[in-house]
Amino acid sequence: MTSNTADNSTTNTDTRSRRLIEGWLEPTGVALNGNKPWDLQIHNPDFYSRVVRQGSLGLGESYMDNWWTCERIDQFIERVLLANLGDRAHTRREKLFYQLQTSLTNLQSKTRAFMVGEQHYDFGNDLFEAMLDETMCYSCGYWKEATTLHEAQVAKLDLAARKLQLRPGMRVLDIGCGWGSFAEHAARHYGVHVTGITISKEQAELARKRCEGLDVEILLEDYRDLQGSFDRIVSIGMFEHVGHKNYQTYFETVERLLAPDGLFVLHTIGSNNSKIGADPFINKYIFPNGVLPSIAQIVTPTEDRMVMEDWQNFGADYDRTLMAWLENIEAAWPSLPYDERTQRMFRYYLASCAGAFRARDLQLWQIVFSKRRPGRYDAPR
Repeated sequence: MTSNTADNSTTNTDTRSRRLIEGWLEPTGVALNGNKPWDLQIHNPDFYSRVVRQGSLGLGESYMDNWWTCERIDQFIERVLLANLGDRAHTRREKLFYQLQTSLTNLQSKTRAFMVGEQHYDFGNDLFEAMLDETMCYSCGYWKEATTLHEAQVAKLDLAARKLQLRPGMRVLDIGCGWGSFAEHAARHYGVHVTGITISKEQAELARKRCEGLDVEILLEDYRDLQGSFDRIVSIGMFEHVGHKNYQTYFETVERLLAPDGLFVLHTIGSNNSKIGADPFINKYIFPNGVLPSIAQIVTPTEDRMVMEDWQNFGADYDRTLMAWLENIEAAWPSLPYDERTQRMFRYYLASCAGAFRARDLQLWQIVFSKRRPGRYDAPR
C-alpha cells in the first residue's frame, strides 16, 4: 500500500490533478474535505493523480486502500451521475482496451462462464447469508407494498411466479438459480417441478440444502448445454452475465427449451444505452465479464423468435434493496472472517450501485415473452 505521505516530486502533479477533479466536481455540489455527507475526505494526496490516471478503478481501489472516505458514498455517486460525469469514470486507455478485448474475445464464452461464480458467488455463503434476507435472493426486491427487505424479496418471487401463470405439475426451468430462492418458492407454493442451474459450486450446494424435500433439482451447468422441454422458464439476475456476443444464442436456447404455449420471464438490470462497456471496478472485483443489456439489445435477438407480452421497470426499487443489503452487511461484519479491505470493497460496491439506480442511470426490467401463444396476456403488478 502506498504511503499516506507524498514526496516533493509528485506535489505539482497532485496539485494539477486536484484542480482537475475540483473542476469536474463543481456542478455536482460535492466538495473535497467538505462537511456534507456526500463530500469526500481525502487522506492521501496521491488520490488525485491516481483517479485522473485510472478513472473509476482508481476511485474504487483508493477507497479500498483507505485513501479517502465518505459518509454517504451512495449520495456522492448519485450526484456525480446526475451531473452526467459518468463518462469521466472511464479513461481513454481503458475504453480502448475494453473495445479491443470485446471485439476480439468472447468474454462470456463457455470456457470463461464459470469465472464469475468462482470469483464472486463462491466468495463465501456466510457473507451472503449475512447480507441477504432469508430467501437468499441476490437481485432487486419489489417494494410496491413491502416495508422490509424480506417482504420485498418474497413479493418479487411471487410477482415472477404469477407472471408465469404457474400451475401444479408444470416443469419449470430456472436459468441462474442462485441459492435456490425462486426454485424453493415456486415448488413450495405452486406445486411445480423446478430445474435450477448455476455456475457457482457454493450456490449449488446451499440451494440443494434449502430445497430438500421439494420437487427441485439443482445442476451445476451452463445454460448452453441444457436439453429438454419446459412449460415455463425464468431467469432472475443472470442475463447480466450473458454478454452481447451471446444474446442470440441465449434466446435461441430459451426458444428451443420452451414449450409451444410456454412463458418466459426475464429479470435483468438494464442500461439506458447500447454502448458495450463495463465499469472497470465492478468488472475487476465484483462481476468479471458482466455486461448490462439495453432495450434494443434484448429486443433484437427475439425478433421473429418470441413475442414480448409485457415489460415492467422497477429499477428505483434496487436503490432500496442495495441500501438494505449494505445495512445488513455492516451490522454483521464484526462476526465475519474477512478483512477491512474486503469490507470497504463491498461497501463501495453496494453504495455506489445504489447511487446509480437512484440517479436512474441503471434500470431493472422484468420482461415476459411467449412463443406466439394464442389469446390475451395480462401481467400482474
